[in-house]
Amino acid sequence: MSVTYRSDVTVELVDHMGDLQRIAAAARVSTGTTGTDTENAGLIRYLYNNRHASPFEHVVFTFRVEAPIFVTREMLRHRVGSFNEESGRYSILKPVFYMPAADRPLVQVGKVGHYEFEPGTAEHRAVVEAGHHRAYSAAWASYERMIEAGIAREVARNVLPVGIYSSLYWTVNLRSLLNFLSLRVDWGDEAANRSHPTHEIQEVARRAFELALVGRLCQVGELFRDNGYRPL
Repeated sequence: MSVTYRSDVTVELVDHMGDLQRIAAAARVSTGTTGTDTENAGLIRYLYNNRHASPFEHVVFTFRVEAPIFVTREMLRHRVGSFNEESGRYSILKPVFYMPAADRPLVQVGKVGHYEFEPGTAEHRAVVEAGHHRAYSAAWASYERMIEAGIAREVARNVLPVGIYSSLYWTVNLRSLLNFLSLRVDWGDEAANRSHPTHEIQEVARRAFELALVGRLCQVGELFRDNGYRPL
């Protein structure tokens, strides 16, 4: 199998449970009351603005994500939600690897914790592409040789780099998703606490935002924005 390259990520919303009415109902169960759509919209605004968070946990999303392993590791370290990831122990992996896109900044300027990224020159781009090609080709050739020789998949996978693509299912409640989005997107000067995440995980987070908070729960998306992209 020949090595192929991608510079994108894929995020698909495969399932979801709950909506704005579910948030309102979860909040109102404590008082035994009900409300109209207009009243519930006002209640949700009150809950968010005053950071009464638990009712938002009753809305749940399941995403299917395809991304390089170094991105899925960043997702896992949040320790929110449930994950099931593709396993190189039980299946033969595909030779699909991450190659930075032309618009991906390449050069780090400044000290750790206080640095910025610059686009880089054509020479920088050539070094990056050549290095990725060389490393990926060598790693995949070693992996294939071991598989063909009958080496266990869980051993052969050891030589593969974190730039290889993986896929996973991620199930997460709305409150935890908002926390993830607040940290994994640079929302600019509008953010109450500005974050500077890596380019690649921002792609995952922005796509999840579009699917869940623009496509499904636009009122919550607007409240998230109006509150400076703060989590609950």
